[in-house]
Amino acid sequence: MQMPTMQLLFDGAVTGLIIGLLAMGIVLVHRSTRVINFAVANMGLVGSGLFALLAVRYHVPYWIALAIALLAGTVFGAIVDLAVVRRLFQAPRVIMLVATIGIAQLALTIVTAYPDLDGYSDHTYPVPWSGTWSPVDNLRITGAQVSVLVGVPVAAIALSLFLGRTVLGKTVKASAANPELARLNGINPKLVSTAVWAIAGLLATLCMILISAQNASLTQVTELGPTTLLRALAAAVVARMVSFGVALVSGVLLGLMQSFIQFNWLDQPGLTDLVVFAVVLTAVFFVGRGRGAEASTFSFAPKVKPVPERLRTVWWVRHMERAGLVVLGLTAVIVPLAVTQPSRHLLYTVILAYAICAASVTVLTGWAGQLSLGQMAFAGLGALVAAALNRGMHIEIGANVYSLRPLTFPAAVAVATLTAAALAAVVGAGALRVRGLLLAVSTFAFAVAAEQYFYRRDVFHDAGMDTASFPRSTVFGIDVSTQRAYYYVVLVVLVVVLAVVARLRKSGIGRTTIGVRDNAATAAAYTVSATRVKLRAFALAGGIAGLGGALLAGAVQTVPYTDKYFLSPDSLTLVSIVVIGGLGSVSGPVLGALWVIGLPAIFPGNELVPLLTSSLGLLVLLLYFPGGLVQIGYSARDAVLAWADKRVAPALPAKTATSAPRALTRERPRPLPDDRAVLSASDIGVKFGGRKAVDGVTLEVGPNEIVGLIGTNGAGKSTLMNAIGGFVPARGSVELLGKDVSGMASAARARVGLGRTFQAATLFPELTVRETVQIALEARRRTGLLSTALHLPHTFKHEKAKRSDADDLIDFLGLGRYADAFIGDLSTGTRRIVELAGLLALDARVLCLDEPTAGVAQRETEAFGPLILEVRREMGASMLVIEHDMPLIMGISDRVYCLEAGRVIASGAPETVRNDPKVVASYLGTDERAIERSTAPGPGTGTRRRTADAPT
Repeated sequence: MQMPTMQLLFDGAVTGLIIGLLAMGIVLVHRSTRVINFAVANMGLVGSGLFALLAVRYHVPYWIALAIALLAGTVFGAIVDLAVVRRLFQAPRVIMLVATIGIAQLALTIVTAYPDLDGYSDHTYPVPWSGTWSPVDNLRITGAQVSVLVGVPVAAIALSLFLGRTVLGKTVKASAANPELARLNGINPKLVSTAVWAIAGLLATLCMILISAQNASLTQVTELGPTTLLRALAAAVVARMVSFGVALVSGVLLGLMQSFIQFNWLDQPGLTDLVVFAVVLTAVFFVGRGRGAEASTFSFAPKVKPVPERLRTVWWVRHMERAGLVVLGLTAVIVPLAVTQPSRHLLYTVILAYAICAASVTVLTGWAGQLSLGQMAFAGLGALVAAALNRGMHIEIGANVYSLRPLTFPAAVAVATLTAAALAAVVGAGALRVRGLLLAVSTFAFAVAAEQYFYRRDVFHDAGMDTASFPRSTVFGIDVSTQRAYYYVVLVVLVVVLAVVARLRKSGIGRTTIGVRDNAATAAAYTVSATRVKLRAFALAGGIAGLGGALLAGAVQTVPYTDKYFLSPDSLTLVSIVVIGGLGSVSGPVLGALWVIGLPAIFPGNELVPLLTSSLGLLVLLLYFPGGLVQIGYSARDAVLAWADKRVAPALPAKTATSAPRALTRERPRPLPDDRAVLSASDIGVKFGGRKAVDGVTLEVGPNEIVGLIGTNGAGKSTLMNAIGGFVPARGSVELLGKDVSGMASAARARVGLGRTFQAATLFPELTVRETVQIALEARRRTGLLSTALHLPHTFKHEKAKRSDADDLIDFLGLGRYADAFIGDLSTGTRRIVELAGLLALDARVLCLDEPTAGVAQRETEAFGPLILEVRREMGASMLVIEHDMPLIMGISDRVYCLEAGRVIASGAPETVRNDPKVVASYLGTDERAIERSTAPGPGTGTRRRTADAPT
């Protein structure tokens, strides 16, 4: 290896300064709105294109044109916030990230509407200074580079002074540091967002002007390759999405690294992009370790209301959903018979292949909440692997060459599918600690690296050529040499894929995946490992994408890896297909593929169609039809069901549980001796930064015992319970049912026998009550991925049993009329009852209840005491309960611990703790009425069953 010349290093540093300024724009938006702005570059096109138009075509003086252009970019950023960001202000951040893709397309559409500059091809992009300088030998500095050396530092210093010295800048910083506190202090977050997006538009415009000046050509003003955007994203991630200075320095280092790699390995195209991909994966892994999970849910995914139980016996209701699929299927079979042109058959096949690839985004984004911007890269690698295996692959390892015999077309496609699944699991592993947003950066980096590096490996190509042919002849003895015959093969595969995806969605696979997406902590409390579920979703999605890519390559009988289908913009197209069709819907990929791929081909001369089917159409759909095209069908279906529910089926009498449900009569493990604690926590300590939230707490819970945990807000009660459950890192030891679980993850502790409810009672907002209880029932019998996908008979039996058990538990707690209601639509009190149903389903031996009556009306709170006692009796479980309702906690507890500032200040019988002077001073205060109210009449007034009829 050699050091590059001074000129190359200087050029790399100049390029790196622009990358760093772009990264600062990404950091600015993310710090204030938690959005990763993929439109960071294209937002600058509006101003930079206008600048070229004013200076070249209309001969406006440079500095006046520059001022107008910068103002235009600033105004465009503000308009983006007012027209798009504000409408999606409460939307999940993943949805906002998708919207930025549409914003990028909107900016490009505006620029293409400008007057043409083709007649000025002899002009170069305007620069403030012409000529070159050579301050030392072997170094040549252009006027465009001088503008970068001056413009970027000035912009960086100005941004720093603005944020640190001005009232508006300090407001932006305050809102970014603590949005809730800023709102309480009268800071309007929407006004802050407008200011931030306006500044982002200004920075983007300046960057694009500087980049265009480097390229010199007027015709390239709208052409910013994904590689430049990737480097800016990489610099922002290295800066942990918070530090402007680190982002700028990282950009410069990436520019220097690019010069170094290109100087030493000029014969390895794409190596820089591979290294950037590795940098992004590493940075995302470390950034993810310190980030909290996003709390928002996928409210934009179309909801499918379950068929009411009493309508399931009506034959036309049972088959109503299949009617649309039958019509669509018959159309797919008949149209190729009526249309004879092979070119049309090829188009239809491409649509089907894209629908298969889009199904992978349905699984990964619609279910798992992880946005992938690189699914077509997995499709491309699947296509290349299949083509190489079909002709016989030759692998060089050192001086040895290993040859694999050619595989048949179906075998090659199958192996390529498995290879893509394994590769997707590896790529996704680096971002498993975070939700959605940073995974989008990782997969985008992978898409660029695949396009620039992996696709070009000799192992994938025909001998001595830069192509990868994939001829087809027969599939299981069927001649598929004609486009029509191959179309029907791909149609069959699509039907199988959709059937598998639909089956998985209705099983524990789909439920647990959505559960982890909506609430990873509660899923872990239900024994579901978030890491395992995310990795499974990523591998499944990668396999589906690889399958679709291999079939797409078979349609054209080659792999056009440098031309179309498998490039990074095609991955963005795939996201558009799924969002337009319906995020999370099984039929969404088909509808989206027909819309995005089919409409432009059917109406090739229409000027409106390309706008509707591009990312701009995606943006419009997000703003006005967030459920996608499939939501129209869902709305019609729901209207018909509502009519049928009122007029067709007679009302069924509500079920009433007269005895313990079968789900609670299972044989349980032999209990521990009465003199041995079922839960023992010793010297528990938890730190957040330099603050001790829990400091050396030791407590025990005995067999069949209810232990209360009281204290003021901020005393460390919930943090202690999180430490016991494995939800936060902690020192000390935890013993559960005689087993040391200190080193176990939260899901593993739940499998040992620890049940947990949470203060917010969020559960899984996008699932129904029945589905929520069924997730908890996964603790008893796991749903197998392969057996469920293959539709093996025993999986249907197990699923039916799981549904029956869930219904038993729901009826036992009086939740029958809410069984098909979405959790997000329930009152707090009803969600509390659903939490208890989940604990019953878990069959846990030790229950940790965090404020089970928080947010519940007093009348309903009074019914929780008998209900908790009844749950203890039915389950034979011990309980650790955090509660602020003193009569309730004193009435049901056998012993009580009181915490203050993370330490135990009193423990013992309820009467002893209530009268302890430290507790009186710390918690109850000196008001006699508060002390008197803490005296409870006791729990023994009855054990009536709590029903869920009261909450509204």
